[in-house]
Amino acid sequence: MLKWEFKKQRPYCDRVTRRHALRIGGTGLLGGLALPSLLDAPAEAAANGPIKAKSCIFFMLEGGPSHIDMWDLKPDAPAEIRGPFQPISTVVPGTQISNILPRCAKITDKFTILRSHSHRDNAHQTGRHWVLTGYPPSFADGQAKGMPFNELYPSLGSIISRELGNRGAVPPYIEMPNPLGPGGPGFYGAKYAPFTIETDPVQPDFEVRDLNVPAGLNDRRFRLRRKLLQRAEQLSSSGSSSGRAQTMSTYYDKALNLVTSPEAKRAFRIQDEDARLREAYGYTSIGQCSLLARRLVESGCRFIGIDHGSWDTHVDNFTGHEKALVPPTDQALSTLLTDLDDRGMLDETLVVMMGEMGRTPRINKDAGRDHWSQCQTVILAGGGIRRGAVVGASDKTASYPTTQPYGIQDLLRTICHLMGVNADKTYLTPLGRPVPIVNGGKVVREILA
Repeated sequence: MLKWEFKKQRPYCDRVTRRHALRIGGTGLLGGLALPSLLDAPAEAAANGPIKAKSCIFFMLEGGPSHIDMWDLKPDAPAEIRGPFQPISTVVPGTQISNILPRCAKITDKFTILRSHSHRDNAHQTGRHWVLTGYPPSFADGQAKGMPFNELYPSLGSIISRELGNRGAVPPYIEMPNPLGPGGPGFYGAKYAPFTIETDPVQPDFEVRDLNVPAGLNDRRFRLRRKLLQRAEQLSSSGSSSGRAQTMSTYYDKALNLVTSPEAKRAFRIQDEDARLREAYGYTSIGQCSLLARRLVESGCRFIGIDHGSWDTHVDNFTGHEKALVPPTDQALSTLLTDLDDRGMLDETLVVMMGEMGRTPRINKDAGRDHWSQCQTVILAGGGIRRGAVVGASDKTASYPTTQPYGIQDLLRTICHLMGVNADKTYLTPLGRPVPIVNGGKVVREILA
């Protein structure tokens, strides 16, 4: 069935665990499970032109990648700021990125670099909540800011799932290889929860657990068990299922649909890919997740969230980026965009890569960089995004944007725009509170093709 259990998590440096983060929009199991009412809203999607993106692959670089060491280098800054990496030229004349991204330097004509993203939350889980939902949270009272505890905000993946629905045999919203934390359905309820792949596709024996009928159970016995379960649910609900029973029933239905779908099983069989292509993506977690994401897009998945860590480099930032973090990311992203483009899929597949924050320009005493949300870089490609562009700029130390700063609501509204979702649509929570899909912001038209 759909997976919602977490292994014990190490706290972030702000002492918030990912388990704790589930209290803020993670699962939707804490209330608000009844389908909310829909308020009429002006339909602006038609005015936005034809839909560009049918699917979105969203990379969350958990912990916060260093923008000044990857995408926005400042070689003329003082030594305590610029770090050891050097800018290199790319295939786009005049555009430079870090020497630790040599593969991406060869395909900068396939993506846009947004260097002026900025927001005001320097904490990990609260920042991630804001990025994934568009609403700033507060951990002080264990709930989203301004929201009762049982009215949690839905994440972008759940919004896309609800607004666009199924496009194939696989679930419309999938996350891997770990839950995205505050990436759940919130008050939308279990119907729009993500399907979480809890095993890592880089593992040689990778398979999606519970996707197959147990050994020794033939089709006839499977059908009888399913009828028995349906009968038991009818008797227990007395015609009105609610609360946890309704939630579990939703999960059972989703799991059964996957178990009985040959198309879905094929989509998850990454072993069917040519070994040379798997090697091109890299036999790393982010590499094989990227390849599986492409397969899931081909099978109709609307939104794939890829969780990749650990970018919280307070200590030895440069070794971490150069040796462990950036090389597999460079390989995975460059191969994914090339593969999508070669298959004619990039123009209909939106790819976004970002963290919940950037890193401080000033290097600390432990050769690390700390939290810095005031300026960060976001990579966007496909699905209506300009190719080969650099949008926005930062100051001499990559501390603040010197051009128009774009915030989280701007980014989410732009994603909705490209996918044909009316960001102004408003839903009522179970307690009758109206909540727009995106509260404020504007489409970042500079990054559009």
